[in-house]
Amino acid sequence: MPILIYHGCFFYAILINRGIGTKNTKEGVECMTMKELFAPSDMTVGKPWEKIVAFTIPMLIGNIAQQLYNTVDSIVIGKYVGDNALAAVGSASPILNLLLVLFVGISVGAGVMVSQYFGARQRKELSMTIGNCVTLTAISSIIIMILGAVLSRPLLEMLKTPDSIIDWCTSYLVILMVGCAGSAYYNILCGILRGLGDSISALIYLLVATVINIVLDIVFVSQFHMGVAGVAYATVIAQAISAVLCMWRLMRMTDIFDFRPKYLKMKKQYSMEIIRLGLPSGITQAIFSMAMVIVQSLTNSFGEMVIAANVIIMRVDGFAMMPNFSFGTAMTTYAGQNVGARRMDRVEQGAKQGTLIAVGTSTTITLLIVIFGHHLMGIFTNTTELVTLSANMMKILAVGYIAMAITQSLSGVMRGAGDTMTPMWISMVVTVVIRVPLAYGLAFLTRTPELPNGRYQVLWISMLVSWCMGALLTLIFYKKGNWKKKALTGSSSEK
Repeated sequence: MPILIYHGCFFYAILINRGIGTKNTKEGVECMTMKELFAPSDMTVGKPWEKIVAFTIPMLIGNIAQQLYNTVDSIVIGKYVGDNALAAVGSASPILNLLLVLFVGISVGAGVMVSQYFGARQRKELSMTIGNCVTLTAISSIIIMILGAVLSRPLLEMLKTPDSIIDWCTSYLVILMVGCAGSAYYNILCGILRGLGDSISALIYLLVATVINIVLDIVFVSQFHMGVAGVAYATVIAQAISAVLCMWRLMRMTDIFDFRPKYLKMKKQYSMEIIRLGLPSGITQAIFSMAMVIVQSLTNSFGEMVIAANVIIMRVDGFAMMPNFSFGTAMTTYAGQNVGARRMDRVEQGAKQGTLIAVGTSTTITLLIVIFGHHLMGIFTNTTELVTLSANMMKILAVGYIAMAITQSLSGVMRGAGDTMTPMWISMVVTVVIRVPLAYGLAFLTRTPELPNGRYQVLWISMLVSWCMGALLTLIFYKKGNWKKKALTGSSSEK
């Protein structure tokens, strides 16, 4: 609760600084209209850091709310069903992420194109892009529904998921896959709204859906005793509601683009551009998810206690990483709009200011994790051994969030400019070449008669090393500046 109050006050302060809620007139101060409150933000004018922060804060709160989906699932399952059920939900997550990479690609491609066309004031191109995104999402949802239902159990068996939790894992995965359309449309439509500079609408709709998810979680599990399946159904229902609300918002933004049936027809020029820009990010997510799947196999070898600890750590990690992801997305929109407006001077200025703010935020989070980590872990389970294990391992990761602040911010700038390939290659290197081999290598080197599978600490040490290397590589390629030549809307020279 104190965290939510803190973010709420910070959000309000930013809105006042931005001028939202009140406006000055000759007669004095008047309340702004709802239309002005939810108006898209033009990030090609004003102080860069103010625009970035004002855009990031509501998105950060929204991302935190979205993270509550999985976190509340874990808390309810851990408290009402038990540690094995908690391990089941966590074991399913890497496979879930792997099967949803199509949506990640469409969302990123949509965000880049929308932000650049919006910045360039190209209405027809903007309308075609949004229409093609809606159609692509429908096609992708059908594919994922079929693949998810068929592949969930075989993938879990391939990973040697313990027999004690595999049925729960399968049930959880299949329900989420069959109901994936809500999640897909919410994330992609949010990407479009953010590309237009509207991060507030998505926040409001997500908060509504999050409350619904929490209520349904508790009702389905504690009252109806539906177990793991209950939290999956709750998530699907809540995500579908948020998607409907986002679609309703887009259909009302006719002053910016046209949302007509003719724009839903697939056009090769736009659909291929969405895929070209989004595919690298989709591949990046696929590589990351595949690495998580491979490492999950190593995690499973350490037993249910380590599996459950990993679930708790990843839930807390999700919140700790939210500012970095939020700043990264904000930098993508900021860079996209300014590249579209041919303002490279503002892009570079905003990149520096935004990254410094992100690093400062992550440094604060790192200190909080080190100081209060034990209390955070106690939210998920009453098992003292599990709380201690999770808190100690979380401290290994803590400093890595500062490195990820650099990676996410500068990668966001490069993606916004249209260079989605460089972040993909960096992700491939740090994940495939560094993280996975290092985890298995250290596990092999630390084997003893008492620890035949090695030390479980290697799971998080390898992650920390890969994060730090990713930050270094991202900084190097950002400084090289090849990303400046990737604009969709023509020359990106300064005005």
